[in-house]
Amino acid sequence: MKLTTRGHYSVKALLDLSLQPNYGPVSVRAIALRQNIPAPYLEKLLIEMRRAGLVKSIRGSVGGYQLAREPVQISIGQILEAVGETITNLPHHTPTPAQTEDWVTFTLWQRLNQKLKEALYSITLADLYYDARSWQASLGEEASFVI
Repeated sequence: MKLTTRGHYSVKALLDLSLQPNYGPVSVRAIALRQNIPAPYLEKLLIEMRRAGLVKSIRGSVGGYQLAREPVQISIGQILEAVGETITNLPHHTPTPAQTEDWVTFTLWQRLNQKLKEALYSITLADLYYDARSWQASLGEEASFVI
């Protein structure tokens, strides 16, 4: 599976929201500037994630977007699914006995595909946050970072 720009931007945006004090609302413009994402494109992604129940939009002068749930309750798989990213299965076919090698390869890829899906749904925004903080600490960097 290759993470497309769409998926990458979506994860970056939600990780950015998870870094806000009390997960308060943030404007699209502020996220776009910090994460170097075109604001109109980011707005479309956030709307899709709102429809999926991952973020809430708050109107008004101090409005913006905020997480709809705690970071530990939002998986990378859910984020990718919300914006239409999928892990595509190999085309379904049943190899004949003469195609044993193809069958073994096919079965192996099916199992790997399933494990990848399981991993994406088990990794949360909280996990990514702590991974990033640990990596920064190992480099002796400050606590703020661009994702």
